[in-house]
Amino acid sequence: METPKLHIVLYCPQIPQNTGNIGRTCRVLGARLHLIKPYGFRIDEKSLKRSGMDYWNELDLAEHSNWESFLNSDKSPPLDRLWLLTTKSPKCIYEAEFKEGDGLLFGREDAGTPLFIHELLKDRSLKIPHQADDTRSLNLSVSVGIAAYEAARQTIFSKFLAPS
Repeated sequence: METPKLHIVLYCPQIPQNTGNIGRTCRVLGARLHLIKPYGFRIDEKSLKRSGMDYWNELDLAEHSNWESFLNSDKSPPLDRLWLLTTKSPKCIYEAEFKEGDGLLFGREDAGTPLFIHELLKDRSLKIPHQADDTRSLNLSVSVGIAAYEAARQTIFSKFLAPS
């Protein structure tokens, strides 16, 4: 497989349908999906593959036994190319300048990412803006779609945009 132009990283995903939907998005974008264990499901669950449909077998997938193995993998983006998506960031995804090879990191559906990751990536954290301030967050697969397509708009799809 060629080097991906975008990496989607899920830290300890819990819901198989979300992961399946995200896998499908990654396949359509040509992005590599990184799954960091432990998961809240078995990777061979029918619901995961149903959500990912027939794309799952052709997905560029990298599984990592823990955070350290993700950081040390030659399949992972370097730390300085990783963006943490969190509701706690002061910076919006539309303020970021994405580059080919960047990674978008998303936390668990029920708990987000641990504090040590927030500290590690405090200068590279982003949020998806919300109009309604009393909402917690969007569904994980929706959030991945929004952020991935903004990164793709700036990198992968830039060749389709008319010059300004």
